[in-house]
Amino acid sequence: MGLWQLNADTLARSRFVVSSFAETFASLKLLHSGVATHPGEVVWLREHLPSYRRLLADDPVTGLLVRAGLGRAWIADFLCPTQTDRESFAETVARVRATPPRDARADLRVSLAGPLPAALERDDLPERAARVLEYVWEETVRPYWARRRRVLEADVVARTARVSQGGWAAVLDALRPGRTRWLGENRLQVNLHEYPPREISGAELLLMPVTAKSGWVSWEEPDRYAIVYPCSGALADHGGQPVPESLGALLGPSRADVLMLLGSPMSTSQLTAVTGQALGSVGRHLRVLLDAGLVERRRAGRSVLYSRTAAGEVVVKAAGL
Repeated sequence: MGLWQLNADTLARSRFVVSSFAETFASLKLLHSGVATHPGEVVWLREHLPSYRRLLADDPVTGLLVRAGLGRAWIADFLCPTQTDRESFAETVARVRATPPRDARADLRVSLAGPLPAALERDDLPERAARVLEYVWEETVRPYWARRRRVLEADVVARTARVSQGGWAAVLDALRPGRTRWLGENRLQVNLHEYPPREISGAELLLMPVTAKSGWVSWEEPDRYAIVYPCSGALADHGGQPVPESLGALLGPSRADVLMLLGSPMSTSQLTAVTGQALGSVGRHLRVLLDAGLVERRRAGRSVLYSRTAAGEVVVKAAGL
């Protein structure tokens, strides 16, 4: 298994970061696989996959580069630099473009676990990689970024609240269940691959959610390491399932939307982020739902979490969900 060794100070200083570059790279991986994992991805792939495939069909060298860089067990390092909250997407992709060609080819040999195809023995690979990343950002991510950012921020709110409830070990175990795990004795399992342990004490540790059901680790040795993980399913999936007309007629579409989301506990901030509704509107909906006995609330650390009651579950199921 892949292990990172880190001291308590490094863990205490770790933080969540919403990364436009990580979201773009996750979207590239999703386009590459062409396989959706929830209804929202089905719609997104239906809209963008044909154009992406035409792009690579018209440029077979870049298509080969993407396939080589997204290796089965290792991603070519130069393709996925670790963006910080102090760096824009353009600045991060500029670092991809500035990769020395020899380093790019060496990274691809690692991701391929073998020799480079003759078609990739060339010096314009960093430029090609930058261009395809810019395409994915501009055409398939940026039009949705405002909403995706709200979803990712909601996930961060939920994970941060969890630190106060179960400590960092519980949070790390839940990032990528079965892959990330706090093992104790300053050891963090980051994946299931058999690689030598890395000592990262003193470095910056970043935790980055993405809306796609994928994840990976990246680093800028020796200063910065990141774990990219899929945000919680209820948040990522929202938008693929419309409010039923019957439930919307009973409660109003916006209030029904809030009730549908509360199958899992969520805070007011999370609901605001995911629905795009104003904070005051969400608060009014919650008060009505509380008075009707359809939701309940409880305190978790500094956060107040809302969830459906048994009566709320009956109403939602009666609507055919």
